[in-house]
Amino acid sequence: MYIRGFSIDWDEIGRDSYLRSIDAIRDLDYLQFRKPITFFVGENGSGKSTLLEAIAISYGFNPEGGTRNYRFSTRDTHSELCEAIRLIRNPSKPRWGYFLRAESFYNVATAEEAYAEVSKEYHRKSHGESFLAVAQDNFNGNGMYLLDEPEAALSPQRQLTLMLEMINCSKENSQFIVVTHSPILLGMPDSEILSFDSGTIHPIEYEETESYKITEMFIRDRKRFLTRLLNDEE
Repeated sequence: MYIRGFSIDWDEIGRDSYLRSIDAIRDLDYLQFRKPITFFVGENGSGKSTLLEAIAISYGFNPEGGTRNYRFSTRDTHSELCEAIRLIRNPSKPRWGYFLRAESFYNVATAEEAYAEVSKEYHRKSHGESFLAVAQDNFNGNGMYLLDEPEAALSPQRQLTLMLEMINCSKENSQFIVVTHSPILLGMPDSEILSFDSGTIHPIEYEETESYKITEMFIRDRKRFLTRLLNDEE
């Protein structure tokens, strides 16, 4: 694995920083990655994307996404956590890498027109088609890939396509760190799921994820699920 883990130097983070109020992160000093594919899961605001972004920037990626060659900024919103993270790297370096995030994908697709020798013209495709095309065009063996909620633009069928791409790349010495709520992607074999819920980052099984449990309850008994939900609202 190209990123074996990281430590955080909290002396580099201001005493009044909002990072110190994120339960899953504020007591985190060290984290080790043990699988070629690692998922970050948890409720909104639990710190998943904040941590992934900091890892990506520390590794040399542009905050808004793209390859390590991309150097553009629509608006600087990243946290100071990237200055405090100390990555533990494998001596061998990947041949390629990409930081793909749903939040700023439009900006990356626009920048691609300037950076690519031959533009793929992602804006001529639908959002989902272009998002998947970026993955398929950039995922290769011996790569380092960080993905932030890639399912946001993809249908269930396309999520399965993305899963297959990731599995094939991981078999060719690629590493993935992924933030997701997708019960489809989380079902990927030979991966580790790290939950940001309950105040600490900890490994959990697929069936323990909220994405799985809520989806299962909804599919098994949709009418009862909705009746209970609507009664709770009233």
